[in-house]
Amino acid sequence: MSKKASLRGFEVVTSFGDKGISLPRRKTGRSAGYDMEAATDVILPPHQVVLVPTGLKAYMQPDEYLGIHVRSGISIKNSISCINSQGIIDADYYNNPDNEGHIMVPLINHGENDFAIAKGTRIAQGIFYKYLTVDGDEAGIGAERTGGFGSTGV
Repeated sequence: MSKKASLRGFEVVTSFGDKGISLPRRKTGRSAGYDMEAATDVILPPHQVVLVPTGLKAYMQPDEYLGIHVRSGISIKNSISCINSQGIIDADYYNNPDNEGHIMVPLINHGENDFAIAKGTRIAQGIFYKYLTVDGDEAGIGAERTGGFGSTGV
């Protein structure tokens, strides 16, 4: 099936193509989230935000987004959270010219000691969501994403 005919899925970004990145998978038939792993070893210093690379990008339908949620095990056991609670990956983030749509998870360490994340550690779950727009919404008319983090707010 060609990617254009596909509804949604994950791919490895070019810069991580030969680094053994695992595509996200659900662990059970009733799991909502696709487990995402750290693409490199990362240290989270206390009370600081670190963008943890996944080596992944996601494609989806125009009326969908990918919600990024920290896995409860890493969060509860280690006082780690996503700085913006839930990350939102828009459909037009895929293959953007700024960073190819590389999904980075912004984690904050609420603890008092460094927290080490090893490459391959499952850090987050991605859940695909549909969304609705209001009548007369013209936001998408003629507008295209040209960058990565924060690019639509500039």
